[in-house]
Amino acid sequence: MTTFASGTDTLTRDALTVLQPGFTGTTAPDWLLRRVGEGLASVGLFGRNIASAAQLAALTAQLRAERDDVLVAIDEEGGDVTRLEVRTGSSFPGNHALGAIDDTDLTRQVAYALGRRLAACGVNFNWAPSADVNSNPDNPVIGVRSFGADPGLVARHTAAYVTGLQSAGVAACTKHFPGHGDTAVDSHHAMPRIDADPEVLAARELAPFHAAIAAGTKAVMSAHILVPALDPDHPATLSPRVLTELLRGELGYDGLIVTDGMEMQAIAGTYGIERGSVLAIAAGADAICVGGGLADDDTVRRLRDALVAAVRAGELAEERLADAAERVRALAQWTAGVSRPSGTADDEVGLRAARRALRITGDLTPLTGAPYVAALTPVANIAVGDETPWGVAAELAEFLPGTESGTFTGSVAGGAVLAAAGERRIVAVVRDEHRHPWMAAALTTLLAARPDTVVVEMGVPQAPPRGAPHIATYGAARVCGRAAAEVLAGR
Repeated sequence: MTTFASGTDTLTRDALTVLQPGFTGTTAPDWLLRRVGEGLASVGLFGRNIASAAQLAALTAQLRAERDDVLVAIDEEGGDVTRLEVRTGSSFPGNHALGAIDDTDLTRQVAYALGRRLAACGVNFNWAPSADVNSNPDNPVIGVRSFGADPGLVARHTAAYVTGLQSAGVAACTKHFPGHGDTAVDSHHAMPRIDADPEVLAARELAPFHAAIAAGTKAVMSAHILVPALDPDHPATLSPRVLTELLRGELGYDGLIVTDGMEMQAIAGTYGIERGSVLAIAAGADAICVGGGLADDDTVRRLRDALVAAVRAGELAEERLADAAERVRALAQWTAGVSRPSGTADDEVGLRAARRALRITGDLTPLTGAPYVAALTPVANIAVGDETPWGVAAELAEFLPGTESGTFTGSVAGGAVLAAAGERRIVAVVRDEHRHPWMAAALTTLLAARPDTVVVEMGVPQAPPRGAPHIATYGAARVCGRAAAEVLAGR
């Protein structure tokens, strides 16, 4: 017989404390406020919860009226993955742009400025930075979210990012342990696998996490990936070998361990979210992230009851759950007590960084008339989403009124762009050309017919050079588009 949690006893409160759920809407629903009152210590925010900075500040104040030390978490990496500016594009370039510049002080400044903006809205916990080494060019979910493919560079910038973010009073959550960079599968859809030997893992994947821990990261997020050299039977999120023996024991990490979203198919499709949550806590995780897709009271109740039932059935040690809950409370207390800087934040550091990240090849002369901007648009991964605008068309139209644009995809894209552009000069904007054969074919068609076409790559600039004027932005943040538009217009 299943025993359900029903009261406010310590066990039930601990089970609530370790959950980090999401919700829908731009105000906190009654059920969420009630759960915070019952012991829920964390809430996760997504783009659907944010309409403006003022609205977000009101929302976080609403949550703190129920619990003054509540952890308000967000997936705000800057760059392509933004929730704070989901409808406009980010004011900060992402990791790949910062890695291309390779100025750790600038990375620290960008993270600090982003942290200031989050803190001003009442957000005190950021699921960032990504410490993944993008060693696989075909990676469908990391890419520009990574500082780069060199472990030393990624380690330096991960540490700088953690330092900058936390100096603004926002807890950093370094992800995705033990490293999601060498995968060709998106864990939102299936279980990725990394077949590297222990020596490679130690030198490549783990180096940035060592650096983050040395920098004092307050949290580490686990990855839903299978690494047979570490544990051939369990994904990292559910592996005592990875979370307890490796992360806690060998790396000496003593902070909060958070799971990636439990409704992602790598876990939900194999274990289910209830069983997966129990196994994650048992393995050494302290907090269960859920709410990107399942964002309701029923999900919270199901996970709470699953944890309570597992303890009562002897499947999960009560001491392990209590320890996890205490780590959550300790981080909540840190965020409530940390001093936050005063004074004016540097709102222009993101654009300055985006300008420095640009890499221009070929003979690029400024446009003299309004061009046709063709966005060759791939399907966005779930982490990035399809709601955030990207490209250079809107920014370029400010400098060159009359600029026209269109979005194209698939095997007919090249011919369609030529037909739409007419006699205008073409600016072809791409995202990860090397991963999309149709995109490469479209560029071949365009450059054969119109060799003066300018190519703007806003993903990872991995494709071989074509001889055409080429701008690499190393990401698709709004400021990256702005920086490219300035160069195109000769500003």
